[in-house]
Amino acid sequence: MIRVRGRRLPRRSAQLLIGLFLYGVGIAFMLRGEVGAAPWDVLSQGIARHIPLTFGVITIFVSIVVLLFWLPLRQRYGIGTLLNALLVGPSADIGLLLIPTGQPLWLRIGFFIIGLVVLSVATGLYIGAHFGPGPRDGLMTGLHARTGWPIWAVRTGLEVTVVLIGWSLGGNVGFGTLAFALLVGPLCQYFMRVFAIRMDVEPRSSAAQ
Repeated sequence: MIRVRGRRLPRRSAQLLIGLFLYGVGIAFMLRGEVGAAPWDVLSQGIARHIPLTFGVITIFVSIVVLLFWLPLRQRYGIGTLLNALLVGPSADIGLLLIPTGQPLWLRIGFFIIGLVVLSVATGLYIGAHFGPGPRDGLMTGLHARTGWPIWAVRTGLEVTVVLIGWSLGGNVGFGTLAFALLVGPLCQYFMRVFAIRMDVEPRSSAAQ
């Protein structure tokens, strides 16, 4: 058996919380870009047009629904999973309050680029902290494990589905949605390498077993 040392816990905890806050801020920048949102944000945007709740509150509810789908897939929650579901939405609402809307196109494109980079950095931070995947990532890996379908097929199927539902409800689909789909993977992979915290493990002594 192995035991994970806890001496990096303060750094991991800080990295998790900073990453989740920045993730919401990145979403807010992309939304204020108004050139197309990320697939799951298109869904939250569309729902927000029909329910008198903020984008962030709806994001929380969507995350909770996604986590319910984990149950039949027998996915295991981590503290990072639950905090992701609860904290990203409020931080996105804060960003939406602070970032101005109705800007010229060149500035909105800049907002989108900033948001994409910030979200990718945030992904590297919170995943690198090793506290569990986000709700949507866990749904993807759970479906992959249960169906045997390739990860890319599962992810594409999920995101096409939520984009179509969100778009039908009035969510913003544009060239930014396509840019996100093409660029977020390589960017996240890079920042996950940058911010990954090495988890030291050591054999547990027989007396401790």
